[in-house]
Amino acid sequence: MPKVLIASSLADGFVRFLNEAGEWSPAIGDSAIAHSDIEAEALLAKGQSAEAANIVIDPYLIEVEIEGTKPKPVEYREYIRAMGPSVPTPL
Repeated sequence: MPKVLIASSLADGFVRFLNEAGEWSPAIGDSAIAHSDIEAEALLAKGQSAEAANIVIDPYLIEVEIEGTKPKPVEYREYIRAMGPSVPTPL
């Protein structure tokens, strides 16, 4: 199953996804997608390097489904982290 790398930004605590350029984006749609174990290990290594540089904390891989060209988290917890709260928020 395809995977993307997720972490939390040390600057603001928000969820970030590693993109193809090696940058951290708030949008899961920008994520670099690993289609093999070797690609997944390479993404995780980049995340661990960014963690060592104090850019992000707790980088880990999540399984995604591809809808069109965009990844969508498989696990509900990760869906909430990527897409926002599951209940309406007051304005």
